[in-house]
Amino acid sequence: MQPVLGCITLIAFVFAGTAEARSPDSCLPQEDGSNPCPVVLRKPESRPLSEMALIGKALFYDENLSGSGKLSCASCHDPKNHYAASGESSVFLGGHDLNLQGRRAVPTLTYLERRPNFSIGPDNPVSEDAPPIPANATGASHGSKNAANTAASAVNIVPQGGLFWDGRADTLQQQAAGPMYDPAEMASTPSKVLGRIDNAPYTASLKQLAGIEGEASPGFLLDEAMFALARYQIEDPAFHPYSSKFDSWLEGKEKLSSRERQGYLLFNDPGKGNCAACHLDTVQPGRLPPLFTDHQYEALGAPRNRELTQNRNPSYYDLGVCDRQPDGRKTLSSYCGMFATPTLRNTGSRHVFFHNGVFHSLKQVLDFYVLRELKPERFYAAKQNGHPLMYDDLPTKYKHNIDKTDAPFDRKPGDNPALSDQEIDDIIVFLKTLTDR
Repeated sequence: MQPVLGCITLIAFVFAGTAEARSPDSCLPQEDGSNPCPVVLRKPESRPLSEMALIGKALFYDENLSGSGKLSCASCHDPKNHYAASGESSVFLGGHDLNLQGRRAVPTLTYLERRPNFSIGPDNPVSEDAPPIPANATGASHGSKNAANTAASAVNIVPQGGLFWDGRADTLQQQAAGPMYDPAEMASTPSKVLGRIDNAPYTASLKQLAGIEGEASPGFLLDEAMFALARYQIEDPAFHPYSSKFDSWLEGKEKLSSRERQGYLLFNDPGKGNCAACHLDTVQPGRLPPLFTDHQYEALGAPRNRELTQNRNPSYYDLGVCDRQPDGRKTLSSYCGMFATPTLRNTGSRHVFFHNGVFHSLKQVLDFYVLRELKPERFYAAKQNGHPLMYDDLPTKYKHNIDKTDAPFDRKPGDNPALSDQEIDDIIVFLKTLTDR
């Protein structure tokens, strides 16, 4: 068995004045659950919000910005659930009459402050930073990725960075406008938003900060409002508290229980969970806490969610990254079916998973990872001959984009599952240590 690395790889270097290299094995969790290689994490400082951020906070909770007058940003991104959806529904109901399904599951707004801009380039197996797009990046190349974080995956040319499930926005300012004007979400319009911000409790403060140009240009004032929303998310520590038990463990302040420790080892084991291959648990340069994502995109073949109205049309497909631009199905065909790898922070409190919200528990998600190739009938609808229609939410011509290389997706019918039910449960126990407190 390969040595278990992942988080240990960079914890092996203590970023505190003088960096001291340590053997990866010496930084494995001890039998008692303690961390033998603690590091002082650099977390965002807690400061009073700026005037612009305070305006953004008021905007975040303002239902009068929506077409219905009943939805705010906080309606979908519930601060009581780490700015993710709180309910069990696959997608949120919005629109003027609150009866239209959103197109995708609501992602969390936490931990977006370090997400890089969208790019297509080489895979960096140990860093969240996105490299520049190389001049010759014309197609996809997929080598094996595993949680040992070797250089093998560096040959991959992959999409990475950006916001939303498909990376179509680069800034929180751009992201804020997306749901605001979506007819199935907040269902507002620029004129509706301008009418509200011209007659709101925060109007005077916003116009004062926008200055002469804000008075002269409604478009500039609108941009300033979206900027204020972004500042609120950047400045308020509630959007990136790094206050989980795992953060405390990284700093040597808490111990993992025996099951949390076992789940952690399985999470990193390249032949078992292999989770850390994409959900990086490494302390980043500058002692930044791990975000549990590599900011990349994967085609995992999530089952078609037949609860969604759009999927009643058999010719409808949501193709993720390749639909982020009008000609994407041609120019980005190698990435059709790929969606963002989300952070696993606070995933233990969520009830909706994957871009289409098809799963509603971590157990269902991990079962899919482990059994997709071994028991596909558990996840996919049957064809007329009774056999499951594999990867039923992706047109046949794009099914070669599906990840069948990385464990545990590398299994073949007849193979043993990468994880037992007990091991799946242990990983879930570990994932719950990522919930902010």
